[in-house]
Amino acid sequence: MPEPLPLAASFQFCRGVTRAAARNFYYALRLLPSAKRDAICALYAFMRHADDLSDSGGDLASRQRALAGWRASLDRALAGDAADHPALPALAHTVHHYAVPKRLLHDLVSGTEMDLSICRYETFADVREYCYRVAGTVGLCCISVFGYEDSRAPLLAEKLGLAFQLTNILRDVVPDMRMGRIYLPQEDLRRFQCGAALEQLRLTPEFAAMMRFQAARAWESYEEGIGLLPLVSEDSRAALWALARIYSGLLDRIAACHYDVFTTTRVRLSAAEKTWVMLRARLGWWPRDYGIEDSDRDRRGTGGSLLRRRAG
Repeated sequence: MPEPLPLAASFQFCRGVTRAAARNFYYALRLLPSAKRDAICALYAFMRHADDLSDSGGDLASRQRALAGWRASLDRALAGDAADHPALPALAHTVHHYAVPKRLLHDLVSGTEMDLSICRYETFADVREYCYRVAGTVGLCCISVFGYEDSRAPLLAEKLGLAFQLTNILRDVVPDMRMGRIYLPQEDLRRFQCGAALEQLRLTPEFAAMMRFQAARAWESYEEGIGLLPLVSEDSRAALWALARIYSGLLDRIAACHYDVFTTTRVRLSAAEKTWVMLRARLGWWPRDYGIEDSDRDRRGTGGSLLRRRAG
């Protein structure tokens, strides 16, 4: 039988995965104490592998078997046998040390399994369920590592996870369509009469209006979810604020290009912009009311507001 990777080497492997595959995420994690940063990297490496198995080549049955095998590997690792994958020793240590609920990791795998069988979502409620599984679970795992005592924290962590995933959905309309997937609610495509424009990858006033409507939902989730910031342990707040600021910055960019996600280069923040966010976060230069952005810039075009959330 293969031997599990030594714990230090497993954490090193997870750091490498996170640095290579989640640059926005990794920027913010650098603000955490090293033990918490390693724990989040272990969680991310587990989630990344599940996502890779879902998106890998091969027929449907083989991908389903691969994800079922990953579930079984998770259970074995948490029971003491972490030899199946280099990330599993670090993951098992993280789950036990920070009391991460095992069900969240299973819910995450369920989300990746949805991508094998569902390529269209009829209602926003359906999209929200998908977002919970692939992103809300991530937020809930992260706050176990961050540390919190207030009972409001889990709901707010789910809200931020929803905001991040909705941002990803709006940014990745084209690459998702190339994989045969549309995460924009079908009911909204009909309501705004822009289904044909989406299929043709053509920006129309109707499509832009539909995207603006989806962005307003994301801003609402950011506004509610940022209330999590003062509820997590103080040594984790800078990283959480930086993460929220980077992702909300992506949503800003989508609005700034008038929702033209067809011809615009994939939306991203530059390294200099992310470094500036990191510097502000490290020095505590975020809004004193714990908002995402200390600016009086008008967000009426997205249906949102200034994302300024009072502590408490």
